[in-house]
Amino acid sequence: MDSLLYLLIGAYTTGLSEGAYLYKFDITTGDAQYVSVGVVDNPSYIDVGNGEYLYAVTENGDNPSYANVLHFDKEQEKLSLLNQEETFASSPCYIIADTVRDYVITANYGGGSISLFKVEADTLLPLSQLITLEGAGLDTIRQSSPHVHCVQFSPDKKYVFATDLGTDQIHRFTINPETNSTYLNEESLKSFKLADGSGPRHLVFHPTTNNAYVINELSGAVTGFTYNDGELTEFQSIQADTVGAHGSADIHISPDGKFLYASNRIKEDGIAIFSIGENDGKLTKVGYQPTGQHPRNFVITPNGKYLLVACMDSNLIQVFEIDETTGLLTNIGKDIVEVDMPVCLKFLP
Repeated sequence: MDSLLYLLIGAYTTGLSEGAYLYKFDITTGDAQYVSVGVVDNPSYIDVGNGEYLYAVTENGDNPSYANVLHFDKEQEKLSLLNQEETFASSPCYIIADTVRDYVITANYGGGSISLFKVEADTLLPLSQLITLEGAGLDTIRQSSPHVHCVQFSPDKKYVFATDLGTDQIHRFTINPETNSTYLNEESLKSFKLADGSGPRHLVFHPTTNNAYVINELSGAVTGFTYNDGELTEFQSIQADTVGAHGSADIHISPDGKFLYASNRIKEDGIAIFSIGENDGKLTKVGYQPTGQHPRNFVITPNGKYLLVACMDSNLIQVFEIDETTGLLTNIGKDIVEVDMPVCLKFLP
């Protein structure tokens, strides 16, 4: 593996940022160097696609919002916006790409919906499906309607899961196998209920086992599930946020599958650190790493050596070294400070 990888940073553009920033990051030393910036409005979440064609949301609140295609010219080391299509739903905050069947899906927080787009010749076509969900949750302010915060493919690529913060559910749709049909079978919808007031936000599948984990924004708990052919069975709930901040955000697992990390915001901002049971997948809390303000998103280097945290309200990205034995984090003091309001971090393949 080359020690230099391209690091992509998505930032809100309501302040000083211009959109999607490209850095070179040395995964052996933790050093980062600015390369270029691609101008795109409010790319709060990015999917790196095949590494040449990338996909980003434009999260514009209740104003028209978009799914975007970006092109990465590796020779010129430049990002450029190719085209965009309206999501027809407010506040898209997550995007994933099926690079085999050429579809892009957004999770629309404000719209409580999922938008789907066909990709042809590296261009997004207009909206092909809009699946709008229904319901409400226990919290009459935060959960008065559905709020889809994340969409993920199942490991077998047969299903799409959508976490719904507003109704305390994870929704599952079957991907239609026929390429000439709609991408998702709306009639296949099945929902898995979490504890009232949980607010499921982000979902991650374990790299080698049949387990999945969800970070719940409102309760601050991590919920563990076993996965089997589209079915989720809960086996654990453990607190990442122990101060009742109601602001848990992101979740990732180390490449070796030994540790899980979950970010918390609003109070005692930081990263909760868990070991993962080798036999049963159960989590044990082993530490807590304070960070800058509002750690909305973070990423782990492919070699598992570093964890980078986008601290939106501190306008910096912190670099932590991961202890391969304990999973604990050490701030190495090599912050990236040039990007205003960073909210998404991805490494290009």
